[in-house]
Amino acid sequence: MKLADALRILQSEPRDGAEFAVHLISGSTPEPLSHFLAAHLRQHYPERKIRIKAGQFGDLAGNLGRYFESGVGVGVLLLEWADLDPRLGLRQAGGWGRAKAADMEGSVCLRLQQLRALFEKYAAGGLVYVSPPTLPLPAVLPVPRWQASTLELKLEELLAAFLAGIGAGARVRVLSGRKLETASVERLDLKLWWQAGSPYSLPFASLLAEQIAGAIGAPPRMKGIITDLDETLWAGIVGDAGVDGVHWDLEHRATMHGIYQQFLQSLADDGVLLAIASKNDRSMVEQVLQRGDMLLSAASVFPVEAHWQPKPESAARILQTWNIGPESVVFVDDNPMEVAVMKSAFPAMECRQFPTTAPEKFWALLEELADRFGQSVGSDEDRLRLQSIRGNAERVAMVDEHHSAEAILRECAGVLTMLEVGRPPDPRALELVNKTNQFNLNGLRYTEGDWLNYLDGGGAVWMAAYGDKFGALGKIAVLAGRREGARLNVDTWVLSCRAFSRRIEFAMLDFLFREEKLQEVVLRYRGTERNTPFRDFLAAVSGTVTDGEIRISWEEFSSRLPALHLTIERAK
Repeated sequence: MKLADALRILQSEPRDGAEFAVHLISGSTPEPLSHFLAAHLRQHYPERKIRIKAGQFGDLAGNLGRYFESGVGVGVLLLEWADLDPRLGLRQAGGWGRAKAADMEGSVCLRLQQLRALFEKYAAGGLVYVSPPTLPLPAVLPVPRWQASTLELKLEELLAAFLAGIGAGARVRVLSGRKLETASVERLDLKLWWQAGSPYSLPFASLLAEQIAGAIGAPPRMKGIITDLDETLWAGIVGDAGVDGVHWDLEHRATMHGIYQQFLQSLADDGVLLAIASKNDRSMVEQVLQRGDMLLSAASVFPVEAHWQPKPESAARILQTWNIGPESVVFVDDNPMEVAVMKSAFPAMECRQFPTTAPEKFWALLEELADRFGQSVGSDEDRLRLQSIRGNAERVAMVDEHHSAEAILRECAGVLTMLEVGRPPDPRALELVNKTNQFNLNGLRYTEGDWLNYLDGGGAVWMAAYGDKFGALGKIAVLAGRREGARLNVDTWVLSCRAFSRRIEFAMLDFLFREEKLQEVVLRYRGTERNTPFRDFLAAVSGTVTDGEIRISWEEFSSRLPALHLTIERAK
């Protein structure tokens, strides 16, 4: 993005949009980086009024402290070596050489300790994205450029320890420099630095701002991968080569398939759903999946659609089993025709060709999938997802075998556990709010900063966990609102689709009415293209389904409450 493009983007802003404040915490002049950051953020949040707030020049620690004290928006800590010791930059002369090395190391150590102390003091403060130094260390010691000096190695060690320490905090996100390392643009603009105090070249400032905005505006994590088998999960065609004739190792020049398997297993271990859609003989497929040298466990894949029917039909059944929409799924197949057919059948699904003959494209595919499915920290709920889907399939099968749904609910021995979200908040709550579409009060989404501000501003958040004889579902629902006397104004309410048909939504409202001694609940409802399940719930409890505030009294709710057939507990 060119600076003129950024300024043009910023010329117009939404008239009624809510303000989104970002504090650019830096020791240098924020412009033109701030213009690029605002423009890139506008692309992520077109309905928000972007406000970039800058601090005082040369006062990095003070700017960080003032951001924490403000309690508004999110912070971006832009670290450069010159912020840790001016001698490590090129704007001020203060003495270089071996005699100064120990002093520079000590200065950096003290400055990092000062910053670390601020993060510890304000551990419950605002959300901070930390950008490690992007500009190279100057030649402070007389060593050739190909050699890392002892000082450089020690400074990198100090920085790594600092970043690892603060990165463990619930409200800190340390950005990676991997994407910037591949950028073939000059990073430093000495003339601009000397004249205006901004060290970045315009092209690099745009790239850096793009990365920061991408981290702040990262989309919700996707949920599942549907993969092909022949020439994708393994090399060869099992119907021709036989069960022992397909491979995924270096000896058979099939390493990328083994890497793909172990990558999928790592995603499955973190809660990503995996399924197979393959035109193949099912018995042969099952035999290969049970081979001892498979790097992807057969237990991590469900369901397996292996037959000769069209793959879109397989995908439709998989989506129904998972109970998620195609926009949350990636389909991977080596056959470009199959990819095109799937994309035509499910335009919202991301469809990718497995690059069997192009290793460099394979690396790009792994990076893309890591971006779409990766997360900072895995959760128990993610790891329970496949187990709960298998249990739900078993439950549905029981209904198909002429057991009544009411009888199954009675036999499930379900237990719903209600817990109030404390500080720091459980990250699972925001994840559920931002990725749940069907049982969703109004489709409202939050940035991490918005969510923290909501909680710090008096918003109360309840989560619900559920388990029954078919297995534990973990934390599957979030309700957030503000209390006014005996009334609760509900701003956000979501329930995972994995937990449908168990009357959990009724049980949550019943719990809040009784335990919080409420007389009225006000639901701030807005219909979306996909929240029909919530609309159906509203019709059941109030008889009213219109956008706006829907008021439900305890008397009205209790008169419409169905038999719950579950135990409701408060978390201790």
